Amino acid sequence: MNGHAEESIALPTTTTLREAAPGAPFAIALHGGAGGLIQELSSEEITAFEHGLEAAYRAGEEVLAAGGHAVDAVAAAVVELENDPLFNAGRGAALTSGGGVELDASIMDGTGYAGAIAASTHARNPVLVARAVMEKSPHLFLVAPSRELLAQWGLESAEQDYFITDHRRQQLARIQAGSYAPRHGTVGAVARDAEGRLAAATSTGGMVNQSAGRIGDTPMIGAGNYAKNGFGAVSCTGEGEAFIRGVVAYDIVARMRYAAAGLASAVTATIEQELTARGSSGGLVSIDAAGRVVVAHNSPRMFAAFHDGAELVMLT
Repeated sequence: MNGHAEESIALPTTTTLREAAPGAPFAIALHGGAGGLIQELSSEEITAFEHGLEAAYRAGEEVLAAGGHAVDAVAAAVVELENDPLFNAGRGAALTSGGGVELDASIMDGTGYAGAIAASTHARNPVLVARAVMEKSPHLFLVAPSRELLAQWGLESAEQDYFITDHRRQQLARIQAGSYAPRHGTVGAVARDAEGRLAAATSTGGMVNQSAGRIGDTPMIGAGNYAKNGFGAVSCTGEGEAFIRGVVAYDIVARMRYAAAGLASAVTATIEQELTARGSSGGLVSIDAAGRVVVAHNSPRMFAAFHDGAELVMLT
């Protein structure tokens, strides 16, 4: 989970699932993290999270409403979340054991092209760097992209102080002193555009107090992020190691592609078999080729935004 909320240590039990049928020629869904609480959010905190989620949703929706590509939409939504210090991505990201920030991100086009970065210390918007890797380099995955490379691609960099907030400093101090506090969180989005193209993007600061160089599922195509035109797109959040072991994002799409499973049943089966059965928690947003959205989690809480065909729904 992200922001100021505190996680519980309760083991996951059941999957909570929300499904929405397409109400327009396009659709987008996004998440701001999944987890549990040891204290409830105040109404002011809930409002702040809702504002952040809505701003990100509207940024992606605007792209799609203008006939834009699904890749453009998920990138626009994730940039908004990276810029909002409430969420664990970009500014306001979780701190490593040394008190710094190491950022991971990935993006995938439903045609099979993808880009990812890990352990970035200066990219202002990691998802844009991941997209540049996909579109401007011969590679798929880069670790610690340099400032020189960012400048070459016309992307903004920032000093570490830009990313670090007082809240994250306090959170790190509590954990290092032995107190329980939230350790993971991720943001992401999936979209289907008016042409039927799918895309997914995911970005994170990783786990609070993680060792320098630790990489979770977010930049790993197939684990925390996956998209395949004609089938589905998935963006994940939660205990990264479990998502890597279960290759969760790909597993969902594979169930649809090879076993003809519907999106909701594929999501439920994967979460229950690869996460819940192993005592791990998290959540995801997903979309199928028809624009049907499924938001699911086995954690007590999930931050997400999607349209149910009648109105914008925000989960906090």
